Amino acid sequence: VVRDARVAALFQRVFFSFGLCLAFLGPTLLDLRCQTQSSLSQITWVFFSQQVLPPPSEAAWGGIFKRKLAHSLLALFASSLAISVVFAIIPICHNVVVLAVVMAVAGLAMGCIDTLSNMQLVKIYQKDSAVFLQVLHFFVGFGALLSPLIADPFLSDTNCILTNGTATSNNNLPHIRKSLVPHHPGNLSSYDLPTKGLVVTRVSYAFWIMALINLPVPIAVFLLLYKERLVPCCHKNSPPLLPADELALETRAADGDDSSTSSPKLQTELGHNDLFGCCQSKNFRGAPYSYFAVHVTGALLLFMTDGIMGEYSGFVYSYAVEEPLSIGHKMAGYLPSLFWGFITLGRLISIPVSYRMNPATMVFINVVGVLITFFLLLIFSYSVVFLFVGTASLGLFLSSTFPSVLAYTEDILQYKGCATTVLVTGAGIGEMVLQLLVGSIIHDQGSYSFLVCGTIFGALAFIFYIFLLFFHRMHPQPQSGKNCQLIDTPFHF
Repeated sequence: VVRDARVAALFQRVFFSFGLCLAFLGPTLLDLRCQTQSSLSQITWVFFSQQVLPPPSEAAWGGIFKRKLAHSLLALFASSLAISVVFAIIPICHNVVVLAVVMAVAGLAMGCIDTLSNMQLVKIYQKDSAVFLQVLHFFVGFGALLSPLIADPFLSDTNCILTNGTATSNNNLPHIRKSLVPHHPGNLSSYDLPTKGLVVTRVSYAFWIMALINLPVPIAVFLLLYKERLVPCCHKNSPPLLPADELALETRAADGDDSSTSSPKLQTELGHNDLFGCCQSKNFRGAPYSYFAVHVTGALLLFMTDGIMGEYSGFVYSYAVEEPLSIGHKMAGYLPSLFWGFITLGRLISIPVSYRMNPATMVFINVVGVLITFFLLLIFSYSVVFLFVGTASLGLFLSSTFPSVLAYTEDILQYKGCATTVLVTGAGIGEMVLQLLVGSIIHDQGSYSFLVCGTIFGALAFIFYIFLLFFHRMHPQPQSGKNCQLIDTPFHF
């Protein structure tokens, strides 16, 4: 139990690293443009290099490190250390291609952290994992909220490139900074910013501060590895874990769960594989069709909800400053911060709520709340006040969707499927693809399509949730008594 508490605390710290890395790039991108002396079009591809690698890496990490907790902890140590190293070396990247490569490394580390932390907490705590997943994702939001606050004092108020001995001030800089979103620099092509001259930016200090803040995370992981004799050079006298302990950590089942019908080795082989291993026919041989359907519908549900989170935070500022609202640049700049702030608040509230509420009920509240919020945003599309209210409401409803869906889906499959790997991959792809899709639609159809897209995605998320409930009802339940069936019943408090 003590070891489990230490492991859970470390996963929270590691996810704080994930949150820091998630949100630091947007505010600092203009200063990084100066540092690399690149154009707006070139620097936005750094977004792509950071976001394109997490989904495929998430699909692979689960299988690479599925065997032992020791291997997962070593991978998490390397990933959290890589994030500190990335923060430290970004200030010396003076070429945009080199910066993109460094950000790709950060993307790989983020994919590793996202997959392995979720996977191991589900494996360790199983039916109790819902609460721990809510705590874990609260630290993601906390890191994402803290990162821009650290960077803000060091952001340049000028073009940060001296031309003819002077730094030209530009009143459009705050607008450009908040309008930079992945893969869509076209709406900023009218701004002509200098690319040659003397660079005068202090953003390096922000990255070094974040590197120092993150450094205790890999140190703490290493200390746990050392105490448990899991460091390869420090376990000559005794094995990394006692066989019984390793068995408990790898295949623990909740009290009353019918796990005696299959060996621990078989459970490990059937569950938490990589995405490509999950798709092999041997994993579906003899399994009901609902086994495959639960994986797909859960992934599609998170594809929509995490995609909504990414596209809303990326484009709500652009929507607010355009007609019909035409909000001032400074006031509109508070909207993404408000959105992430209420995501963090919602995740904090979800920790005690998840003690008493079934994950299926929490997902229902989330998807219905998202859909209703978008409908109201459409109805009151001319109201500035309701845009702020709706942004806060959307952040609250989206906040606990991922951990609740993950806990619910794993519960349906009795922790023997590939749900964690499939769901994490689906969420990552959705966050990337829907931003690209919505950006293209806004560019062609105008800003109002932003809310229309969100409403459509919210409706699809609700439909996929209904399908998930249906396949849950169709999926065979273990013959372990009435108590287990009562726990698994949706909407039971």
